[in-house]
Amino acid sequence: MSAEPDSPGASRGRGPRLEIEINRQGGAWQPETEEAVLRAAQAAFEAALTFPETDWPAAAREAELSVLLADDSFVHSLNRKFRGKDKPTNVLSFPVPRMAAQPLISLGDIVLGFETVTREAVEQGKDLEAHVQHLVVHGLLHLLDYDHMNDEEAEVMEEYERRILETLGLADPYAGGQAPAAMREQGEEA
Repeated sequence: MSAEPDSPGASRGRGPRLEIEINRQGGAWQPETEEAVLRAAQAAFEAALTFPETDWPAAAREAELSVLLADDSFVHSLNRKFRGKDKPTNVLSFPVPRMAAQPLISLGDIVLGFETVTREAVEQGKDLEAHVQHLVVHGLLHLLDYDHMNDEEAEVMEEYERRILETLGLADPYAGGQAPAAMREQGEEA
């Protein structure tokens, strides 16, 4: 699935534009998940361009993103191959090095693991689509060079996640007591 200019996943008018391609590689993902992914990715892209720490070329207001909705087996293989972690995880982010001369900048890829994402949503008492949106926002911020390797970075990234999710009408995903260190220990992205 790809977002067209008038679809929920692409911005209209003169604002930032994010082309989003969604593919599947296993998992029992539902069609509404794709709409949730499109909304979350566009909201994160538009908001992140306004954050002072975002290292983004001023003239570049168009980008593309690939999202893969996969099963845990596939995510496990990627996590093992690229991160040396022999287990599935919820989200992986694979940034593409930026080339200044590109008219349409590729941000990279976000991969979601169905079974892990579903299990986490149940364990945390969250709506699956809301959890997916949080993970897409989290993954996209990684593609824009945000990280949570220490508490200071984690606080900045989590604050931006909260702001973006609020624009989507979603609650603070960290309100349940998940500390910054807990997210870092999960090691969900590459």
